[in-house]
Order: sequence, then C-alpha cells, then structure tokens
Amino acid sequence: MQKLVDGDFTLAQAASSLGLSNRQVIRLKKGFIQEGPAVLIHKNTNCKPAHALGDELAAKIISLKQSELYRDANFLHF
Repeated sequence: MQKLVDGDFTLAQAASSLGLSNRQVIRLKKGFIQEGPAVLIHKNTNCKPAHALGDELAAKIISLKQSELYRDANFLHF
C-alpha cells in the first residue's frame, strides 16, 4: 500500500498484486492515508462470533467426551 501511495505502483498493479478490485484498492488507499496501516487489519480480528459457545461450556463438553461414560460414544451422536 505504501508503494501505491508513493507512486511506485499503479492502481492496476496494486489491485492485481493484492487480488482485489480497483474499487477496493481505492477504498484501502484512502483509509491508509487517513488512518495509517492499522486500517488494513480486519475490524473483526480477535472478536468472538456471537453464536460461538462460551469457554466454560466448551470445556465442559470436552471433559464429558473424555470421561469414561462417553469415551466410546460416536462423536456425531455425542
């Protein structure tokens, strides 16, 4: 992105190199100039999905599966 801003890359070269459309590269370039490199990091990075199981519940499920009672249970049926 810095090479695009500096004029070393054309818009088409940057788009091809990044595997993005010209429109997306223009949007990223604008954000890069205004906010810096942090704009390139996806906004949902390090966010847990709303539908994800809680850590406590996941740990309980794992411990149940590893217990003697459910050790031989088919994973799908478990």
